[in-house]
Amino acid sequence: MEMQIERLDHLGIVAGVIKEVRLIELINEQLGVDVREEISPGEAVAGMMLNGLGFSNKPLSLTPRFFEHKPLRLLFGRELSASSFNRSKLGRT
Repeated sequence: MEMQIERLDHLGIVAGVIKEVRLIELINEQLGVDVREEISPGEAVAGMMLNGLGFSNKPLSLTPRFFEHKPLRLLFGRELSASSFNRSKLGRT
């Protein structure tokens, strides 16, 4: 049996609150979702919020690096790649 340990730190609590208040869904309802994009606008905003709590003095271009070793499946509820949180997507959102 193989076990994998992933570290959430305080981000798990913040992600839980984001899910509880349905922030991602509310943003997606207002901005719409482009099915060609890997992440929705709501997920992009949630990612920026989580990033701000860990890399607050770093530019948006480093957001993918912030998420490289984070358990995105646990934070966002589905498989995502860290590279999806690039500055082009975050800037468009």
